[in-house]
Amino acid sequence: MPIATPEVYAEMLDRAKANEFAYPAINVTSSETLNAALRGFAEAESDGIIQFSTGGSEFASGQKVKDMVTGSTALAEFAHVVAEKYPVNIALHTDHCPKDKLDGFVRPLIDISQERVNRGQNPLFQSHMWDGSAIDLEENLEIAAELLEKAAAAKIILEVEIGVVGGEEDGVANDINDKLYTAEGDFVRTIETLGSGDKGRYLLAATFGNVHGVYKPGNVKLRPEVLKGGQRVAAEKLGLAEGSKPFELVFHGGSGSSIEDIHAALSYGVVKMNVDTDTQYAFTRPIAEHMFKNYDGVLKIDGEVGNKKVYDPRSYLKAAEGAMAARVVEAAESLKSAGQKLS
Repeated sequence: MPIATPEVYAEMLDRAKANEFAYPAINVTSSETLNAALRGFAEAESDGIIQFSTGGSEFASGQKVKDMVTGSTALAEFAHVVAEKYPVNIALHTDHCPKDKLDGFVRPLIDISQERVNRGQNPLFQSHMWDGSAIDLEENLEIAAELLEKAAAAKIILEVEIGVVGGEEDGVANDINDKLYTAEGDFVRTIETLGSGDKGRYLLAATFGNVHGVYKPGNVKLRPEVLKGGQRVAAEKLGLAEGSKPFELVFHGGSGSSIEDIHAALSYGVVKMNVDTDTQYAFTRPIAEHMFKNYDGVLKIDGEVGNKKVYDPRSYLKAAEGAMAARVVEAAESLKSAGQKLS
C-alpha cells in the first residue's frame, strides 16, 4: 500500500485509541533498517509508524553531507517507493527535535510538505515531533501552538512532549528525577493552549517515568497511572464524561518495560510507542555473530584473500533485516496492533 494519506493516518489513530492498542514507531537510519521495519509490520499484519531522529537523519545523508533535512527527505522518498510493495499502511514521522534544531529540521520539512499539498499531493511526512521538554512549559506550548498551526495547514499531525524522558538519545541526556512524571497541571495547560483537536490534531508524549536507553529491571519506576490522571483532568477541563480520554498519548523510552505496564498505558490512551534500542540490538546481533564465525573470511589474514561470499555486505545485512523484522513483530504483538491492519 502507499504511505498513509492524512485521512488513513487519522483512521489508524482513531482505531488504536478506540480499541486500546498502539502502533510501534520504529526508528530507522538507513534503507536496510527501513526495509526491516516494513517487513516486520507486514509479517505482523500491523499498520505502523516509521520515524527518523535528528541524528539518524543526519547519518542517512552521508558522513560528507551530514544534513538532517537531506537525510530524512531521502529516507522518506525511499519509503514512499518501497512501501507500495507491502500490504500494510505506514505513516512517516520525525522523532525528538529540540528548540535549537527546529530551523534546521522540522520547520523546513513542514515547508516541503506544504509545497506538496499546495500542488495537490499528500505531505511527505504524516507527523513531526517538537520536543520542548528541556525548556519552560509556557515557551514549549507557545512554540507548539505556532507549529501546530503550520502542521495542520500542511495536513500533518504534530507530536508534543511535556515532562522529561530520562536517559540519553542522540546525544541529548536528561537526569532521572521527579521531572520524569508529568504533572496534572501540565496536562491542563496543554489543553488550554493547544485545544483538543479544534486547532489541529496532535499527539502528546507525556512522561510517567520513561527513560531512553537500556536499564536493568527495577532501576526506573514506571507509573502509568500518571497518564490516567492526565486524561481525567483534561476531560474535566473540557466538560467530558468521566472515563473520557481526550489525549492521544505517546510512550517514549519503553525498552525493558513490563508487559503489564505497557498494557496499562494502552488502556489510558497510548496509541504510539517508540522502539529504537531493542531494534538496534536485534539488527546488530546477527552481524556480530557473522563476523565472529567468519572472521577468516571477512578479513584477509596472513596474506590470504578472504571469502567474498561472507564479506559481501548482503550476506550479513540479510540476517540483520530478518532479526530486526522479528523484533518489530514482537513489538506489534506486545502493543496489540498485530493483525489489526486496515483493509
